[in-house]
Amino acid sequence: MTYAGTREILDADSHVMELAGFLDDFVEPGLRPRLRRGATERVEPVLAKAVERADARRTDAAQAAKAEERLLRDKGWYAMGAFDAEERRRVLDLFGFGGQLVFATFATTLFAGRDLDLLYGGSHAQNLAMAEFCAVDDRLFPVAFVPLVDPERATATARDAIDAGCQAVMVPSTAAGDRAPTHPDLDPFWDLLCQADVPFVLHVGGGGRLLDRAFHNNDMPVPDHLGGGENVRSKDFLAIPHSPELFLGVLIYDGLFDRFPRLRGGCIEQGAAWVPSWLRHLDGALRSFKRTEEPLQRLTKKPSEYAKQHLKFTPFPGEPVSWMMDQAGADLFMFSTDYPHPEGTTDPLGKFEAELDGVSDADRDRFYAGNFVELVGEKAMARVNGDPVAAPA
Repeated sequence: MTYAGTREILDADSHVMELAGFLDDFVEPGLRPRLRRGATERVEPVLAKAVERADARRTDAAQAAKAEERLLRDKGWYAMGAFDAEERRRVLDLFGFGGQLVFATFATTLFAGRDLDLLYGGSHAQNLAMAEFCAVDDRLFPVAFVPLVDPERATATARDAIDAGCQAVMVPSTAAGDRAPTHPDLDPFWDLLCQADVPFVLHVGGGGRLLDRAFHNNDMPVPDHLGGGENVRSKDFLAIPHSPELFLGVLIYDGLFDRFPRLRGGCIEQGAAWVPSWLRHLDGALRSFKRTEEPLQRLTKKPSEYAKQHLKFTPFPGEPVSWMMDQAGADLFMFSTDYPHPEGTTDPLGKFEAELDGVSDADRDRFYAGNFVELVGEKAMARVNGDPVAAPA
């Protein structure tokens, strides 16, 4: 029996745990020396131990069986399939999932910054590396990363990523340099996604620093949940929705979904309990400012209606999903594991099931599979072996 059992499940959030040389085969030789390798160098002992464990699993059946028993308990680089694509296939078999969006974890730290040649060269390399990792199994849906600060390079990088096989494009949930993400200069980028039938996605960490570090300066230091001080803590958690709320609201208010009615987007690993109140907030601002702001007068729908028609969200395990569906509709929310990151918990399915009391079978099917299909599109699902799950009517 798989983890999914008899239920059809598609996972809207998982990750590769990159090894130190993840980008090296794909980055231009002239850019390779400029990659910022400090973060990976600091964890070299962890990476070496993880590689040693993976090698043992390949040659020792007992070690492999032990890892399978610990499928959702081992996290990070120590998890099965964290960086080994062939092993990831086995992980999907054990899960019993029909598909899984796959994001990078640390690769962007090697090239992010104001050096646009490095930024876009690194992004291109990351996208090729992600496509290669996922190429071993059609159930793995690689997610590209495309910064928007240079519209021409953004469009070209997205086109290359899509041609390489990426099934979604992650964009930062920030302004596009000195432009809004809705600026006409970026229309070719958004049009490309529509023509290719590929969604954009936001992901935690894509909005920059979550909050001013001074808020942690209270003479009461606390570690993050991993025991350090650079990951998410309670105050950071409060700020997680801020950048996606603003970014997605800007897309709606500036009429992007009227200009590109086929555009779809997902908000991943940023929780979703905030979504019902955000929808009301969107509509309230329209009522307050429509008389004085001409762009709002051009909208053909209520802002909340654009959100419901074009966007999907992944709740955190343990959030009150049935209440969220009651308040905002069942067509907005998707299941995710965040595998192999610890935030996904050791039993995401059990935690979500505990919050789905009273939810109909049809709405459960939407949560576990149908809304994923609507996000990635049936064209993407057609690549999966066997009959793809149909999008809800």
